[in-house]
Amino acid sequence: MAISTREWQLVARPAGEPASENFQLVTAWLEDPGPGQVLVANDWLSVDPYMRGRMNEGKSYMPPFELGQALTGAAVGTVIDSRADSIPVGTTVIHFAGWREHAVLAAADTQMVDVRRSPAQAYLGVLGATGLTAYVGLTEIAPVRAGDVVFVSGAAGAVGSAAGQIARKLGATRVIGSAGGPDKSAHLLAELGFDAAIDYRQGDLTGQLAAAAPEGVDVYFDNVGGAHLQAALSVLNTFGRVALCGAISGYNHPAPGPDNLNLAIRKRITLRGYVVGDHTERAGHWVRTAAGWLADGSLRVTETVAVGIDQAVEAFLTMMRGGNIGKMLVHLPRSGDDSASPAAPAKAPARQRHSSH
Repeated sequence: MAISTREWQLVARPAGEPASENFQLVTAWLEDPGPGQVLVANDWLSVDPYMRGRMNEGKSYMPPFELGQALTGAAVGTVIDSRADSIPVGTTVIHFAGWREHAVLAAADTQMVDVRRSPAQAYLGVLGATGLTAYVGLTEIAPVRAGDVVFVSGAAGAVGSAAGQIARKLGATRVIGSAGGPDKSAHLLAELGFDAAIDYRQGDLTGQLAAAAPEGVDVYFDNVGGAHLQAALSVLNTFGRVALCGAISGYNHPAPGPDNLNLAIRKRITLRGYVVGDHTERAGHWVRTAAGWLADGSLRVTETVAVGIDQAVEAFLTMMRGGNIGKMLVHLPRSGDDSASPAAPAKAPARQRHSSH
């Protein structure tokens, strides 16, 4: 018997900053799962900066979203009907059919996750691609060594907040983060254990970074690009390492590249870009490591949560404007779901929730 569900579609490709008019929430009908398939009710949807690039036409490391089709992204949900012996009803799975309330999926397109030790949404954040991105960047791409000074841009975001804490665990003696505004800067210091916080909205990034790192920077984890990369090149030490993870400053509008790139030659700096999808073989090791850190409280997690499928686009737009702290998520509570906040109505705007585990 078919069920009714709702899904977000891209109806027009944005030119510059996306707007709500680029998206449409539509009702769709799903047939019962066939042999080897499961019906999943999504509980949590991931909202990530890379999704902006998929809204453009043209080839990239991931295919673009198709107009008039359901958007996709990482999600965690509960199996509510199964025709796959390996995945019984009630199993929690992670998959890539987000931006919708329900999905019929082949069992092979889902992965069972253990929610007995860690909350389900952690597999979209610190236990998932978000945390793995930070870990790979600081262990393989720009390895942190004992005694290093590490600078992380976008440090109050999902990847950046994990990167700063991982850098410390890898032996960094000083961890510096940049963020937008005094609240985020205070969060880096008070909640995440950074040694110094730079408010990029105050200007003079190079001056602020030089003051925060009087002995220079050894490793730069770049989530922002543009002026942040320029400042980092000025302060990086000889043989410094840079993990080029993201460049969100140019996702909506092209941002000029640094005009001091010649410093990479003079200082023999290594700049290396990467995509986490090339490093999935490290995922198992990372989940085991990070789950232990979450359990003992030494890895702190912050989430910004929007409630309800109708808030998914606004959550994305809010994140792209820097309105989140930590991982941006959309929660889809169902009737009888104890994890739904009783104080939050189904159409609540994005709200902050801070958690140490």
